Amino acid sequence: MHKHHRALGLASVPNNAVTGIDVARSCPAEPVTLVRPHAARRAARFFVEKFPGRTLYAVKANPSPDLIRILWDAGVTHYDVASIAEVRMVRATLPEAVLCFMHPVKAEEAIAEAYFGHGVRTFSLDSMEELDKIVRATRAPDGTPAADLTLCVRLRVSSDYSKLSLASKFGVSPVEAKELLIAARQVADALGICFHVGSQAMTPDAYAQAMERVRQAIVEAAVTVDVIDVGGGFPSSYPGMEPPPLELYFETIHRAFEKLPVSYSSELWAEPGRALCAEYSSLIVRVEKRRGDELYINDGAYGALFDAAHVGWRFPVTLLRDTESRTKPMAFSFYGPTCDDMDRMAGPFMLPADIAAGDYIEVGMLGAYGCAMRTGFNGFGTARTVTVADEPMTTLYAGRTAEPASNVVKL
Repeated sequence: MHKHHRALGLASVPNNAVTGIDVARSCPAEPVTLVRPHAARRAARFFVEKFPGRTLYAVKANPSPDLIRILWDAGVTHYDVASIAEVRMVRATLPEAVLCFMHPVKAEEAIAEAYFGHGVRTFSLDSMEELDKIVRATRAPDGTPAADLTLCVRLRVSSDYSKLSLASKFGVSPVEAKELLIAARQVADALGICFHVGSQAMTPDAYAQAMERVRQAIVEAAVTVDVIDVGGGFPSSYPGMEPPPLELYFETIHRAFEKLPVSYSSELWAEPGRALCAEYSSLIVRVEKRRGDELYINDGAYGALFDAAHVGWRFPVTLLRDTESRTKPMAFSFYGPTCDDMDRMAGPFMLPADIAAGDYIEVGMLGAYGCAMRTGFNGFGTARTVTVADEPMTTLYAGRTAEPASNVVKL
């Protein structure tokens, strides 16, 4: 096995277990997705055991029913769903799960179906219009207002510490928050405040600042708040984006939560997506052509590498070849398989200088958004999925066990 194939955890892989290089040896003509259930299970157990509150999986990051079952078995019982299609899928997959409809702008028909058809009781909002919509959609046939709603008002907070901003589209402004919180309190059985610091937050300070905004909103509105939801943004590790330990994020959030003017019975929630599923899968691609420092591969911007193309995300890569390369790494960019010039991933992706057509590359950390954003443009796609037992290229959970939770479900 050559030096460019990852060594992390290979010593613990059972002799008969399939690994990434085993798949490459089969010379697949199309991209192959590798999934690592043990990695997703380990991440879920970490959040369930370490986060000082309730963990909701953000389904949009990877809506795979197989993954959702893995997270459930590992103790994740609550799910952040953002569309009626996600509501239907998760409810069909996990009949006992608690679903929270956390998209701040929803179709009235979607709200009604979620509430009456799928048992959803938690909804987020960031405007008076959305509040009115939720109240109308959940009324009983005789006009009686729903008495069991948990309504989470989303505040607009900074994304300055995150790699992908989520600060402009959703969130009530500080000027309008007081009125909306008071109005929501009057119709909610439980009132929550939520926010999102942006994707891939690189410092716990992002949450400290957001929680200060929460404190100010509670004081100004003088309302009783039952739920504080810190949203997503918990990072994974990528080249050039190595975050601090997640425990530091949890400690910062817990300290800030303890200082809020809320009752002792108030709940703390989080909505991790990337942090729970990024390590779950990777992709094996074949080099079809080399042109200098450009590699033409058989997946790209319209496949699992959307983020690499459109937001310049650098994913870890490794060459899968039995013969050891004796050349130094150099920087490459990728072209995907479609006829579109936009199907380009600038990188840089560091690979051995002697890489050539016919070689296989594993692109890691694609469990978050990679699988979810694939298209069939130009007829290209991923044909196979293989379960492997080796470790992901990078992990924030090294040394953690991946044992399943007990069968006792706390809802």
